[in-house]
Amino acid sequence: MSLTLDDITLTYPDGDGRLTALDGVGLRVPAGTTTAVVGPSGSGKSSLLAVAATLVAPDRGRVLVGGTETGALTSAERAVLRRREIGIVFQQPNLLPSLTALEQLQVMGHLDGRRQVSLRARELLAEVGLGDLAHRRPHQLSGGQRQRVNIARALVNEPSVLLVDEPTSALDRERGTAVFDLLLRLTRERATATVLVTHDRARLGEADAVREMRDGRLGTPVAVPGAE
Repeated sequence: MSLTLDDITLTYPDGDGRLTALDGVGLRVPAGTTTAVVGPSGSGKSSLLAVAATLVAPDRGRVLVGGTETGALTSAERAVLRRREIGIVFQQPNLLPSLTALEQLQVMGHLDGRRQVSLRARELLAEVGLGDLAHRRPHQLSGGQRQRVNIARALVNEPSVLLVDEPTSALDRERGTAVFDLLLRLTRERATATVLVTHDRARLGEADAVREMRDGRLGTPVAVPGAE
């Protein structure tokens, strides 16, 4: 299932006028591919993710998850679509301190009324390399391990779209590389349409496409040195 943003414009109140956060943005991400989005702070990257996640409605344009135009849905229907079809990996893991790694995933599955979520949660933790750490709480995990729990939690409901916000910003290069590689692998294996906002240009050559945001506009695909 692909993700499509078609001619998206988003504005916010700014004094007596309005500030344009997104200006005619168009983006299509096929299933099983990763599009990396780069750009300076304040360029509109976070707004792009918020609109793609259906958390913010644009002033103009369409967001399609597969063949579903999300703007035509009620707020309740969009909430269901987010829960079932859109996984979000936040910059900070925001794990619940009292829950184990396994329980972090189980909560997400139970919210969607899924059965046998414990088995799926264990499988996902093993897939991200944390099978032996399922019963550890966040304070017992490293920063890279917490981010892996964050990724697994976003995938527990088998989303078709994965939105990732600066997943390596708080990690050193070695752990950041491991998380980046993990996201690329899971995208291919699970056929998600992944949008990865990142400031780290070192691994961009491994993404399927790279787009740069400036002043609310999304440029044409960027050529990355070292990419084939």
